[in-house]
Amino acid sequence: MAMEALGRSFDVSIGAAPVDLSTAAVTGKRVSLRNAGGCTILVVKGAGTAGDDPTLTLKQHTASSAGTTANLAIIDHYYLKTEATLDGDEQWTKVTQSAAATIADPGGAGTSAESQQIIAIEVDARSLSDGYDYISLDVADVGTNAQLGAVLYLLRDLTTSRAPEKLIAPLS
Repeated sequence: MAMEALGRSFDVSIGAAPVDLSTAAVTGKRVSLRNAGGCTILVVKGAGTAGDDPTLTLKQHTASSAGTTANLAIIDHYYLKTEATLDGDEQWTKVTQSAAATIADPGGAGTSAESQQIIAIEVDARSLSDGYDYISLDVADVGTNAQLGAVLYLLRDLTTSRAPEKLIAPLS
C-alpha cells in the first residue's frame, strides 16, 4: 500500500478553531516551520454584515510561546474563493497586493464580509527572518455582527516523511 499524503506531503495544525470573529480579535496559534519547507494558511469564514470586513495579519516568532514577535511582510498575493454561499463551483482567484503583513478586506471593494470565503496564503519557510522559526495568523475583530471563521495551517514539503501517528507535533 502506498504511503498516504498526510505525513508524506503535508501535516495539518490549527491556527484558530471555529469562532465568532466579532467576539474579539483572534490571536492565531503558532506553528513551527523547522520541519517543513513552507505552509499554506487557509482561512475559512462565513458571511457576515456589510462593513465587518476581516483583516488578517501574518506574524513570525522566535519561540513557540513568548520570545520575539514581528510582522512578516511577505504577502504579495493570496488566493481567494468567494461567493454568497460556497458550494464547490467556485474557482480560485489570485489577488495581488504590495508586499505586506496584512490582508485587509480580502477580495477588496469593502464587501468581503457579506460573502463566504476561503483564503489561501502561501508562506515559504525561507521567508522568515534569521532566528525566527514560527508563524501565526491573527484575525482582527470584525465588528459587532456575528461572522464565523477558522484558520488551518497546512505544513508542506515535510523534511521527513512519517506515518501520521509518528509526525512531530507542529509546534515542536
